[in-house]
Parts: sequence; C-alpha cells; structure tokens
Amino acid sequence: MAKSLKTPPPYAIASVDHALRLAAILQVEGGLTVSGAAERLGVARSTAHRLLAMLVYRDFAWQDEDRVYRAGRVLDVAAHSEKQTSALRTAALPHLQRLAELTRETANLIIRIGDTVRFIASVESREAVRVGSREGMAFPAHLTTAGLLLLAELSDAELDNVYAQERYAGRPDERPDLVTLRVDLARIRRNGFAVNRERSERSLVAIGVPVRGRTGAALAGIAVAVPTVRYDQRLMESLLTDLSSAAVAVGVAVGP
Repeated sequence: MAKSLKTPPPYAIASVDHALRLAAILQVEGGLTVSGAAERLGVARSTAHRLLAMLVYRDFAWQDEDRVYRAGRVLDVAAHSEKQTSALRTAALPHLQRLAELTRETANLIIRIGDTVRFIASVESREAVRVGSREGMAFPAHLTTAGLLLLAELSDAELDNVYAQERYAGRPDERPDLVTLRVDLARIRRNGFAVNRERSERSLVAIGVPVRGRTGAALAGIAVAVPTVRYDQRLMESLLTDLSSAAVAVGVAVGP
C-alpha cells in the first residue's frame, strides 16, 4: 500500500502550528533566542515572544540567564525513549517480584527525567497493611529515594542546570534548597544507598539503591517502600542486601 501524503487540516490554527514548530526546534536543535524564533517562523518578535512565553508556562521550554530558550522538562520526558523504558521495565519485573517476595514489601523501579522521577514498575506487597503501587506516577526527584540516588550521580554543574532558577519562574516554592540538597547527595554517594523517611509521602519509608548498567552508569533506582508502622531500623542490613542483589540482576539483564 502506498504511503499517503500528509495534508494540512482544513482549519489550521497558525498559533498552534507555530508553537509546535518551536517546541520541535528546541528539542531537536537546542537553544533559541526570540529573534531566532521570529526569523524561523517568519513572524514578528512580539509574536515569537508570546509563543515562547506560553511554552515556558507549560514547561515545554525554559529561559537561561543569557535569555536563550531551551527545551523544558515536558520535552525531556518525550525525549526519554519509550523503547528504552519498556526494555528496562521488562528486564526488571522478575527481579522486582522476587524482591517483593523476599522483603514482603512493595518494590519499585524508578527513572529520573530532569527534576522529576517516574515509577515505571511496581510490585505490591501481599501484606494487609502495605504501600500501594505507584506505577505511572511522577514525583519531584529531590523528594524520593530513587530521585536522590540519581541526582547524586550528577556533577555540580549538572545539578545547577536541573534546578536552574529560570525553570521555576512562577513556582519558586517548588525549587529545593541546593545547599541542603548537596549535603544530602554527598551522604548518599558515601553510603551507596538512600533512605526516605516520609519525605515524599506520610506514613512511608523507602530504601533504595541505584541500578547500574555494564558501563557503570546509573540507569534507574530500585526501592522498597515500607509502611512506617512496620519499619524497623534493625532490618536495614537485610533490606540493603536484597536490594543490592536485585539491582545487580536488573543491571545485568538490561545491559549497558
């Protein structure tokens, strides 16, 4: 069957088309100034500025200190390969199931995208009192066990970029204190694991370790979530042993 040619919709909306084109340019080509955007679209600078402002508002873009617009976190999410995520989830599921059986707690696999983490797999505990599945949910990275683990992999410059003030225009309260965060991340690097005591959700303690590929790069975080009523510090060594074994197995299964 011959491939049909694309035809424009009968009632095209120019502003929508312009915004989508700008989003694609930012994702594929990188930074763009207002004048550059106006030239690419063939519109006035004021029109380009309004379009870029709307992209910033919806997190499709952000503006750096040099007034250059760059791809925002929504485009970061889109850029994360669905195929890659699916392969990671498939490789991890048997090991998450085994981890949930060993620990009798809910096991999760989490990836980081910018300043956000997404739970891509979750196997619930069979206990009557348990932490429910978080699969598909997204949380601020600095408030989760796996998010902290993956942020700890970044250099100072990379961390500054993730939490650049410009990205939080209009929502400054959502930006973490970087001095405090760096202290937390340094401790996590030394320990090799992270503990989240009601940082993201009440009545929940989560313990996690990074999942590393064959190159040593952290691909994801793997964690068990424990209701605070059942959490016992004396179980930490056993939980970390089971987590580390699962993380190694997932890393080997998924490859580099």
